[in-house]
Amino acid sequence: MPQHHDVIIVGAGQAGLSLSHYLQQRGIDHLLLEKHTPMHAWRHQRWDAFCLVTPNWQCKLPGHDYAGPEPHGFMKKAEIIEYLDAFLAKVRPPLMTGVTVRHVKRQADGLYAIQTSAGAFSARQVVVCSGGYHEPVVPRLAERLPAHIVQLHSEQYRNPQALPEGGVLVVGSGQSGAQIAEDLHLAGKQVHLAVGDAPRCARFYRGRDVVDWLADMGYYDMPVDQHPLREGVRDNTNHYVTGRDGGRDIDLRAFALQGMKLYGLLDGLNDGVMSFQNTLQDALDQADKTYNGINAAIDKHIADRGLNAPPASVYTPVWHPEGGTAHTQLDLAAAGITAVIWCIGFKPDFGWVDAPVFNGRGQPVHQRGVTPQPGLYFLGLPWLHTWGSGRFSGVARDALYLAEQIEARAAPGGLSGPAWSAPVVRAPLTVG
Repeated sequence: MPQHHDVIIVGAGQAGLSLSHYLQQRGIDHLLLEKHTPMHAWRHQRWDAFCLVTPNWQCKLPGHDYAGPEPHGFMKKAEIIEYLDAFLAKVRPPLMTGVTVRHVKRQADGLYAIQTSAGAFSARQVVVCSGGYHEPVVPRLAERLPAHIVQLHSEQYRNPQALPEGGVLVVGSGQSGAQIAEDLHLAGKQVHLAVGDAPRCARFYRGRDVVDWLADMGYYDMPVDQHPLREGVRDNTNHYVTGRDGGRDIDLRAFALQGMKLYGLLDGLNDGVMSFQNTLQDALDQADKTYNGINAAIDKHIADRGLNAPPASVYTPVWHPEGGTAHTQLDLAAAGITAVIWCIGFKPDFGWVDAPVFNGRGQPVHQRGVTPQPGLYFLGLPWLHTWGSGRFSGVARDALYLAEQIEARAAPGGLSGPAWSAPVVRAPLTVG
């Protein structure tokens, strides 16, 4: 007979552990199934110099707020793991590790059948907490790169010293790409960066961290259904900035002045020559437009409330791409490229969830984590409900909401259909 639990939680990262915390408070029987070990990605898929890009005060896992000496600092990798290990010790969840979930399907009797590498389970309700970053994205042209060139995905990169001597091509300029390019640049590597359409923001502005200003402005409490882009915000690339060395801007134009080579979007590979689209100037301009737009929203907030703050400012570009083919072609051999790091993200893989709840892009359709199929939920996805849903700052609120939904459905005469959340009406705030 399959092992039965009222609730099966798939994944033991911060989302799964947060939900376990609230289910234990309610006395609801549940079990977490984890493919690796708790917080596996934080331990094994981050580079050595990794640090948070949001200040420590935003680390608000349930019953486990950051309590260290630097609330406005940025925890480094070892400190993040220590923080999460302490959370795990507090929660003490019912947990099985090394278990791969292979198939989940709701049966005619309303129970979910869960097939795993450790045997069969059944549950009245299932919560998918495995995140949305499953399969690393690497373009097919990678197959045609010379064999001597080392290729890594961002999740495999650790430090500059682990790479061979020579130049490095970083493809992608989101948070990971920009920070890895900076890590290599500071180590003295000749970096070539293919710049995408990621926006950027200031680290500090008018005397405070930009995150502090946005928190005061209510941005982090805005639900997805009130965002100007609605669900489209879930597809947005994160703004690049860093918490390294106490926090600072990442200015790709300044890096170019210091010798980093910038290119547009990767377009192709022919006879050892990488080609890029002529998009660099526009990408830099749009990133700066977002940067200045966020600051302008802060300026308005300060003016509207008559707050005392240092003077406003506008970023002025310190470098512009020159013409010609300098930013559209890269001869790998001539440039001495010995490594390529792919920083173009991940795609979801929920193929093991056998339920009619996915859109054409393989993403689950839900409202605040509650799917149209009774008893099936998602937790920990970016913008599940607010900006902080996929982060330490907002997952507790989402986990509490789902715990309440699960409890309501489990009660005698409980919910028979999907428990859609009521919309919260408030004025939208656009910050880029």
